[in-house]
Amino acid sequence: MNSQPVAARVSSGREPSVLIDAGSLTRCRHRLYLDTAYSALQRREPENPGVRQRREAAQAHREAIRALFAAELDGWVEIDATDARTASERTLAACRRGEPWIWNAVLPAERDTGRRGRSELLMRAPSGTGYIPIIVVNHKVTDPGRGAVTSPLTDWAPGVDETRKVRSQLRDQLRLAHLHRMLDFEGLASENAVGGAVGYRAECILVHDLNAVLGEYDSRFADRLAIARGETYTVPSQVSECRSCSWWTDCKPQLAATRDVSLVASGMRAEVLRESGVSTIDELARWTGPEPDNWPFGSFDDAVAAATAWRADVPLLRRTDNVVVHRADVEVDVDMESYQEHGAYLWGTLLTEVGGPPPVYRGFVTWDPLPTDDEGRSFAEFWGWLMGKRADAAARGKTFAAYCYSRQAEDKWLLDSARRFGDVPGVPTEAEIREFIDSEQWVDIYQTVSDQFICPNGKGLKKIAPIAGFQWRDDEAGGEASMGWYRDAVGYDAEPDLSQRERLLVYNEDDVQATKVLREWMSDRAEVEIPTLESLRVG
Repeated sequence: MNSQPVAARVSSGREPSVLIDAGSLTRCRHRLYLDTAYSALQRREPENPGVRQRREAAQAHREAIRALFAAELDGWVEIDATDARTASERTLAACRRGEPWIWNAVLPAERDTGRRGRSELLMRAPSGTGYIPIIVVNHKVTDPGRGAVTSPLTDWAPGVDETRKVRSQLRDQLRLAHLHRMLDFEGLASENAVGGAVGYRAECILVHDLNAVLGEYDSRFADRLAIARGETYTVPSQVSECRSCSWWTDCKPQLAATRDVSLVASGMRAEVLRESGVSTIDELARWTGPEPDNWPFGSFDDAVAAATAWRADVPLLRRTDNVVVHRADVEVDVDMESYQEHGAYLWGTLLTEVGGPPPVYRGFVTWDPLPTDDEGRSFAEFWGWLMGKRADAAARGKTFAAYCYSRQAEDKWLLDSARRFGDVPGVPTEAEIREFIDSEQWVDIYQTVSDQFICPNGKGLKKIAPIAGFQWRDDEAGGEASMGWYRDAVGYDAEPDLSQRERLLVYNEDDVQATKVLREWMSDRAEVEIPTLESLRVG
């Protein structure tokens, strides 16, 4: 692939007209270059299934919010955005007329500045001068707490919210700043630089003071526009976005060939290392002295160790001489499957007892499409079963432990289910959930791995369990793929596909089996099979 800057491949002396939207401001810089320089190739690539599912879910969410607003707001105008040019003309005309609410607003493309953008909603400022952009997003914008500035959905009345705190979403703030700049270009910006975001569940409008982010927005926009125009050169670097990027099959071999440091220290950590003169894995492995002053997050020593392991083609390193795992007489592995923010439809369990019968898998599931009240029923059954096994073990004088891998998701849905379904028989209180998850009987194997191993290739279950000898039965098993399976299983788009229900149950059973196999391997064989950093260096 030709990787020279776009400008170098323009035959005429005239600068090409390049437009970027706010999404470019938080995406990978090199991906922006590739998307712009090789757009024809990109169009021939199939859309990532996970990206497609999130896009479709976002569209459905926006439509639900549109219907809610349209039914409640006076002076409602909708723009047909089929053709961007005519849509921008109609948007400007509605603004000039002073319409109070303009849905699906498309702002005129700015050929000189390079901006393009649209806002789900423009609201005429209370002063009557200018417009406030309000975006609709399919993720949470607040969390329980206090201090966020919010407004009711249908009445612009910003105030400090005593029940919500801001959930940081830089991409939302940058998009609102982008729209504010575009409105200002047309002389239509509100006197105060503010914007709003309606998130998942649409409980309120989160109000953002854009003055706090305009400086960063301007800097990022200038950088991304220069990349898109071919004025700034970029190179591949591994970031979290790579997992769903169609260009990764091109970038990864380049990074491996140059032994790029981002393969073991991705994202901001790689940027800091390059600023410190370290661009390869070999250079990082040879590092001596203190960590860089501006090291962003995580253990720097672990990054150096990961580089050492990568050079030796070792998948894991032990931190300690002895590997310790919390074990019990009665063990239950737990894995939850959720669909976006709509709910948790499946709680899978694997029951194992020392000296008892073979392990038994049981899934507590609802196949009613989420969101559904039947989720409360399946959760209550799961909780009752789990607490029953806990109580039975105690009654027999046996120790008990339940295990998951990376408890953040399980904890979230345990607590959230208790809050949402408190009136369903068998659903515990939030206090009962907290008593359990704060106890020693709720064990996060991910944390156990993190505490005792250095993992140069990542700590996900799909990365670690194969080292212990476990393989998933489905070659496509993974969180992104399971979202599509779930849509088919419950019939979001067509008649329910019962084979996909079985596929999800097999996938979930394999996940709990993987946690069990990994735990047993750590207890029995890890000390023999995995070297320490010291032994690797001596060897």
